This record gives sequence, C-alpha cells and structure tokens, in this order.
Amino acid sequence: MTRLDAPAPAADARPARRGRPPKARGAGAADTRESILDAAEDLFSKHGFYGVTIREVAREAGVDTALVHYYFGAKRDLFDAVFLRRAEVWNNERVEAINRYARDAGPHGMTLEGLFEAFLRPPFQWSLKGGPGWKHYAALVAQTNANPAFGGETMARYFDPAIRRLIELIKQIMPQAREADLYWAYHNLSGALTLTLGETGRLDRLSGGLCRSGDLESACDYMVRFAAAGFRAVCGPAAGEAPPA
Repeated sequence: MTRLDAPAPAADARPARRGRPPKARGAGAADTRESILDAAEDLFSKHGFYGVTIREVAREAGVDTALVHYYFGAKRDLFDAVFLRRAEVWNNERVEAINRYARDAGPHGMTLEGLFEAFLRPPFQWSLKGGPGWKHYAALVAQTNANPAFGGETMARYFDPAIRRLIELIKQIMPQAREADLYWAYHNLSGALTLTLGETGRLDRLSGGLCRSGDLESACDYMVRFAAAGFRAVCGPAAGEAPPA
C-alpha cells in the first residue's frame, strides 16, 4: 500500500503533451496518482463534489488535466477513488478491532462500552495522528453522509460491511433488541460521528470555548458513552413500552 499522506511531488516542468499521455512507470506513476488523489481529497473536502472541477484538481496536483482523466476517468470515478483509498484502511481497522474485542471478551463478557470503544477509536486516532490528509477525509465523509444525491449509496458501498459486523455483535449483547431499533440507533450514532469528525468548530462557538471540536480524544470518550447509553435507551427491554400515563 502506498503512503497515504506522502507530500505531492513537484509539477513536471516540461510542456504538457496533447492527447492521451504515455503510461508512467514505477514509482513515478504511483507518486503522480497519489498526488492527484491528495489534491482531489483536499478540494472535495472543502468545496464538495459539485464545487470542484477536474481542471482545478489538475492545477492543485501540478499535472495536466489529461493525466487526471487517464488515471481516474470522469470526476465521479475520481471521487470514488478518493473515498475508497482511506475507507479500506479505516474500516479494516474497525472490523479487526471489534473482532479482536469479541474474541478476547467472549460473547458473555462483551459490553456496549467496550464494543464501541473498539469500533470508534480507529477513525478518531487516524484523524488525530494521520496528518492533514485524514482531516480532509473525515470532513469529506461528513459531507458525503449528509448528501441526499449520492451520499446514501456511497456510504453503503464503502461502510456497510463494517457497520453490519458491528450490529451483529451488538445483537449478541442485546439479543432482545428489535432490528428496526438497532438500525435507528446506529443511524443516530452515524450522524453524530461524522459531524464530530468533521471538526466544524460549531461546538467551540456553542460552548463559548468550554469545549473544542478539535479535542478528538475527549470527543471519542464522550461518544463511546453516548452511543452505549443511546443504544440501551432505544433498544433495551423497556424501549417499546408506552410511557406512563
């Protein structure tokens, strides 16, 4: 796997050739491809899918537009490549973490807090320590999760396998939970997670500086407790009972 946050190489000083570019070889091709992905990720995270053009990506990456089309095709194909690159890392780590937790704890030793800690910690850690590319990616996921045009399809394609595994393990902890309740509870968690990872600064202003959206260590700790309590409230034995008169 190539390094996700390698610095973009300097733009080629030679005049760009017209037509389909020759296929680059070895590390040069890989570096060029990563440079294009990094530039696209940065721009998409700031301006959204519809606010970015292939020409702008090429200019940011320091390459000819023909190279962007050559490696990735149309803009949606480029967007999908950007989204997949880090989704594989993010979700593979989450699934490995929850499987390891389930194996070590055993079905009767698992808790919601322990399970959510294993599931939520990897994306927070990548955002904290992975460099600016992971910050851009977190903001891009937050945008995509709320995009009514193609967000649902994109999130389903790249994130659903990890989420379905999480729900399987939650069912072992809460065997009485109704399917609909589990999915509504995760839906609420998903919105809170992507908004938090987006680090919009909203929390800073709302709290008057008491809380910082960039304090992701604290954010993860709060979210683990928030998620566990929320699932118990929505999916617990009393969740479907009518309120007292």
